[in-house]
Amino acid sequence: MGSRHPVNKLTALEVARLKIPGRYADGNNLYLLVEPSGAKRWVLRLTVNGRRRDMGFGNSIVIPLKKAREMAIYYKSLAKSGLDPILERKKEQGLNISFQICAENVFKIVEPSLKNKKFAKSWISSLERYAYFYIGKKPISQVTSSDILNILTPIWYTKGETARKIKQRLRMIFKWARAKGYLKGDNPVELAEQALPKIKKSKNHFKAIDFNQLPNLIKKINHSTLSSVTRSALEFTILSAARTTEVINALWEEIYFDENLWIIPPERMKNNQEHIVPLTKRMISILNDLKKRSKNNVYIFEGPKNKPISNNTMRLALQRQLDVKATIHGMRSSFKDWASETTNFGNEVSEMALGHSISNKIEAAYRRGKLLDKRRNLMEQWNDYLYCDEVKVIKINSPRKIQKTRLTV
Repeated sequence: MGSRHPVNKLTALEVARLKIPGRYADGNNLYLLVEPSGAKRWVLRLTVNGRRRDMGFGNSIVIPLKKAREMAIYYKSLAKSGLDPILERKKEQGLNISFQICAENVFKIVEPSLKNKKFAKSWISSLERYAYFYIGKKPISQVTSSDILNILTPIWYTKGETARKIKQRLRMIFKWARAKGYLKGDNPVELAEQALPKIKKSKNHFKAIDFNQLPNLIKKINHSTLSSVTRSALEFTILSAARTTEVINALWEEIYFDENLWIIPPERMKNNQEHIVPLTKRMISILNDLKKRSKNNVYIFEGPKNKPISNNTMRLALQRQLDVKATIHGMRSSFKDWASETTNFGNEVSEMALGHSISNKIEAAYRRGKLLDKRRNLMEQWNDYLYCDEVKVIKINSPRKIQKTRLTV
């Protein structure tokens, strides 16, 4: 009497010749699946913890019949012992898939959400520079917290911001690998983090400069020995009340001279919304001067090798060469203080000028007209304040009374 469930029904020749789409049983719940496209792959049908699961072995060309049968017996035995064969196979893959391959897979996922090409490039290049040497070729499941410490410890104090970003990226990669089933147990990054020393925040932060000092600072910048592009970038940043990254990465194609507007696209803004900056008299003058010296540049504030000047260029110029104990970002606070304390413009106008997100009610008005006339007026008054010896200060509590204040120059 024949076996109720015959095994080894297929032959290697049949596997090679079968072309009609369908599922062909070999026995032991192993099937050859022939796709309409002609592709052939192995599938093992299992019952795991009372649930039916299909486990793919791969293409029949890569996995020959004999190998597929051996795999079927092995994974069926795992299922009978109470283990999940699919999960166990992923663990086995974790012994073969390297950290670098995992990092590249995660990068493909996050790349579309990164704001600009420069930041996207730094995402993967930081891992290439600091992590691949230690764990690039190491199986993801074999990376330990000690490996993570070897990566982060040398730069923990000397390059704190870089170390922090790398740590975030490492944590993301290991979370992804765990979700894929390539490793089990604790995330080695989280274990290493417990062993890293806490960095105390310095109490000696640079403060925002008082807006009353800005006219003198403008003069100091213009009479300094800084390079022309650095002087222009500093001055333009103060005038526009824009963020450093928005200024240094500004493109000529974003400038609309006919309308006197600088339109920053959403992908370059912190809140992912298009930002319009009215150009004032002095801003236009700066741009025209730069345009005369431009040799078909793409970036407005271009440094060496046709790249924009770096984040540190303006900061070091301000703090070291001009000896001003303030940050570039602090200029935005100075602008806000000036607008709040010396003008009658509504809060929403200065908030829009800073590119901040605003409430739904104001947002509706913003979309209809962007309050562009009011914002243009505000920026022109800011321009006049910075370049005039005598300015009018309108007290908010008594809008009809005007007090003249002469600046010390």
